[in-house]
Amino acid sequence: MKTTRYCLALDLKDDPELIKEYEKYHEKIWPEMTASIKEGGVVSSQIYRIETRLFMILEVDDTFSFERKAKMDEENPKVQEWEDLMWNFQKPLPWAAPGQKWMLLEKVFDLKENG
Repeated sequence: MKTTRYCLALDLKDDPELIKEYEKYHEKIWPEMTASIKEGGVVSSQIYRIETRLFMILEVDDTFSFERKAKMDEENPKVQEWEDLMWNFQKPLPWAAPGQKWMLLEKVFDLKENG
């Protein structure tokens, strides 16, 4: 199966207690979120953190599109509940559009392509 990788970034509020709570929620996310992620075509997902910056890696199959996943999320009350909860811990990147959360990163180097 061919997959595509996307990398995204978002910030957390600069509050050690909120960061600790955010990470606690991610030790075992809600089963409805796991199901929604997989149903959206995400094969693998990881989130990394340095200070307040989050970095997410998504490996997706050919059924995935950001538009399709956004539509699925909008129609899922449990996903909306999770997103509202997470917004208590998150804040947009300085250059994000109003209401924009995770922002797609642009790949600038790939060893397989340049090595």
